[in-house]
Amino acid sequence: MENFRLKVFRAVPRHLNFRRAAEELCLTQPAVTLQIKALEQDLGVQLFDRSGAHITLTPAGDVLLKYAGEMEKLEAATQAALAPFSEGQRGELRIGASLTIAQYILPHLLGAFQQQHPQVRPIVTTCNTEQVLEALVAHQVSVGFIEGPAMRRDVRTEVFLEDEIVLMVPPAHEWSERGFVDPDELLQERLLMRERGSGTRRVVEMALQKCGVKVKHLHLGMEFDSTEGITTAVEAGLGIGFASLWAISKELQVGSLRVVPIRGVQIKRPLSVAYPLGQEPQGIALAFFNYLRSRHPMTSPLQPNTRPLAPPKAS
Repeated sequence: MENFRLKVFRAVPRHLNFRRAAEELCLTQPAVTLQIKALEQDLGVQLFDRSGAHITLTPAGDVLLKYAGEMEKLEAATQAALAPFSEGQRGELRIGASLTIAQYILPHLLGAFQQQHPQVRPIVTTCNTEQVLEALVAHQVSVGFIEGPAMRRDVRTEVFLEDEIVLMVPPAHEWSERGFVDPDELLQERLLMRERGSGTRRVVEMALQKCGVKVKHLHLGMEFDSTEGITTAVEAGLGIGFASLWAISKELQVGSLRVVPIRGVQIKRPLSVAYPLGQEPQGIALAFFNYLRSRHPMTSPLQPNTRPLAPPKAS
């Protein structure tokens, strides 16, 4: 329905970078540049200032961005209103998901959902928990999947799965054959962590603080913006780290990583689906929520303790 050039235009201000916008849209950078130039010619105005080191919106671009956002909301509302007259749900389902969920859990959910709704095209944006919630509130996505607590009041969350975070070490590490380690022993090791803003990092720090470990005294060796980065570094012997059991099930099976329990510490977290407060899901998003609520609880590879998704409370 919507003009494709407006869709491309909205992506560029999110990154202020043509290459990153192209990656989000699964296009080439020249294709994005061509669409923007064509839109500027159609409108007879310049939308971006390209004279500096970084591109910026012109005053005309600011105005168009405001109305392009309203047009996106209007299109979503139109599709939701027309959905009851269609033989089945169709259109785009925009999802924001934190890394662990996007890579290890969401593909299984979407595969089964698309069997029921083959005309729906999911578009998944992967980022950390804070960025998912920002995209949700900004209406850039209609459904958000996050790890850990939301830490904000303008969204509502529903738990769909319980996850467990474990301490992993390489097989050659002296702890790999031990039954457990004490929490204060972590202070002696080179620790590999996710970046700040990550849901995994937040729940790990909260759990360690609760058992008396001062986070500021940890020897932080490296930070990574992905679980794969941490697991690969641990396998290479660069340190120890924390990860979801969902993320390392294959490594545990082949023996390239070992899990070491921490005495008195069990780090569990809810994996939640989120939507803006006061705005119940509609159209395709509602169909997806109903699909999630109808499923039997999913089971973690090593810890089958789950809670089903519950219907939302009235706002």
